[in-house]
Amino acid sequence: MTRSSAAYLKSLNDNRSVFLNGKAIENVTTHPAYQQAAKSIANLYDFQGAPENLERMTYQSPKTGSRVGRMWQLPTNYEELVNRREALTTWAETHYGFMGRSPDHVASTLAGFYMGSHVYAQHGSERVAAVEQYYEYARDNDLYISYVIIDPQGDRSKSRSENGNADLTVSICDEDSEGITIKGAKMLGTGAVLSDEVLVSTLRPMNKGEEKWAFTAALPINVKGLKLLSRRSYEESTTSLFDYPLSKRFDENDALLYFDEVKVPWHRVFVNGNIETQFAQWHNTPAHSYQNYQAEIRLTVKLRFLVGLAKRIAEMTGAIKFPQVVEKLGYVSSQLQVIEAFVYAMETKGWNFGAYYLPNKELLYASQVQSQRLYPKVIDTVRDLAGGGMIMLPSSIEDFHNSEVAELIGKTQYSPAASSEERVKFFKLAWDAIGSEFGSRHTQYEMFYSGPRVVTTGMAFRTFQWERTTDLVDDCLRSYESPSSTSLTSVVPPTREIN
Repeated sequence: MTRSSAAYLKSLNDNRSVFLNGKAIENVTTHPAYQQAAKSIANLYDFQGAPENLERMTYQSPKTGSRVGRMWQLPTNYEELVNRREALTTWAETHYGFMGRSPDHVASTLAGFYMGSHVYAQHGSERVAAVEQYYEYARDNDLYISYVIIDPQGDRSKSRSENGNADLTVSICDEDSEGITIKGAKMLGTGAVLSDEVLVSTLRPMNKGEEKWAFTAALPINVKGLKLLSRRSYEESTTSLFDYPLSKRFDENDALLYFDEVKVPWHRVFVNGNIETQFAQWHNTPAHSYQNYQAEIRLTVKLRFLVGLAKRIAEMTGAIKFPQVVEKLGYVSSQLQVIEAFVYAMETKGWNFGAYYLPNKELLYASQVQSQRLYPKVIDTVRDLAGGGMIMLPSSIEDFHNSEVAELIGKTQYSPAASSEERVKFFKLAWDAIGSEFGSRHTQYEMFYSGPRVVTTGMAFRTFQWERTTDLVDDCLRSYESPSSTSLTSVVPPTREIN
C-alpha cells in the first residue's frame, strides 16, 4: 500500500498553528485559502499509487518492503537515476511545474544527507544515526517535508549577531539531556502550511562565534511553539477555476516560521552548534546538488508549458506564420532544449559517490545559471506575443451567464483557431501563468529560489573544472618561445597525447 490522498489530507488536520489575515486557521484542508492546493498535493499520492503508475512512480522500501515514492530513491547506476527523473517529471506534469516545493524537493535533500551521512561523524555517531533514521522514517511514511533554510532579511549590512539581527534568526537558546530548544524566525517556508514536517537549517556559511545558529533539525509542523505566518493566499482570492485555473489549484503558499522556544529531541537533531558540519552537510554530501537536480527537472516541465503557451498564442491570434513570430518561437524552443539537454547530460556524465550514482554537479550548476536568466526571457516572449489579448477579457465566468453579455463576447472575442469561449478560456490561463499575482510570484520565485545570481554563478565557478580550459592556454604558451629565449626560429608545437 502506498500513501493515499485521504491519509495525507487527514494528517494535515493536526492542530497546526497557521495564521492568515489575523486569524488562526482551524483546518487547512477545508479553508478556502489552502484546500485546493492541498488536494493537488494529495493527488500526487493517489497518482503514484494508481496501479498503472505504481512501477514507474514507486519502488520498494529496502526496510519495510512497501512501495514508496521514487523521490526517496538512492540511485546506484545510470538507469536508476533516469528512472527516478522520469518519475519526478511525470509528477511535475500533474501541476505543470508550478509547485516548486512539491514533496520530491526536500525528499531529495534528505536523500543527499543520507548518502553522505559520514560527514556527520565528526559531529558524533549519534548525529549520523539521527540523519539515517530520520531519512528512513520519512521515506517509509512517504512524508511531505518542507524546509526553511534562509534567514529573515533583517539588516543585511550586519552579521547575524549584530543589533536587531541577534534575536531575529532562529537559534539554539537552551540544551539539556532531552534535546535542544530553539527560538526565532526562519524563511522561506514554501509549502510549509501543507507539509507534514519541516527541516530547519541554514544554507549560508557561518563565522566563528555564530555556533548557536549552526544547527539542523526536523520537526512536525504541529510541534508546540511553532507558528506559521502565511502570506496572502492567491487561491482564496480567485473567483473561479475558469478565471484562475492555476492560482486556484497550485498556490502552495509561503510562510514565515516562528519558533517560540520549540523543543527538539536529540533523535531529530542532525547538527548542533558545529559550524563546519553545518556547511559540509550541504556541499560535502550530494544534498545541495541532488535537490537542485530535482528543481531543474521540475523547471523543464514548467518551461515546456510556457513555451507551449507561446505557440498557442500565436495560433490563437493568427500570427503563427509571421517571420518575427517564428523567430521568437524558434528562440524560446531552442532555449528550452538547452535546459533539457543539461538534464540529460548531467545524468550521462554522472559520477559515483560511494555506492551511489549522481548527476554531474558541474553541469547542474551551469544549468541553474542559464535557467535563472532564461525564465524571465520566456515570460517576456509570452507577453510580447499576447499583447493586449490577456487584458481585454471578460471580467469573470459570470459574464457568460448573462445572455446579453455572452452574445457580445461571442462577437468580440474572435479567433481564427477557436470559439470565443475557448479563446477567453485560453487567455485566462495565459494571464494566470504570467500576469496574475500568482504568475508574478512565480517569476520572482524562479529568479531567486536557488539564491541571488551571485550565488548560482559562484557555485558554477567553484564546481567548474578550470583545468580543462587553462591547460589549453598553458599548452599554447609552451608551444612557442618568449623574447628572452636564445632562439625564436624553428618553433615546433609540442607533441600531444590523444586521450
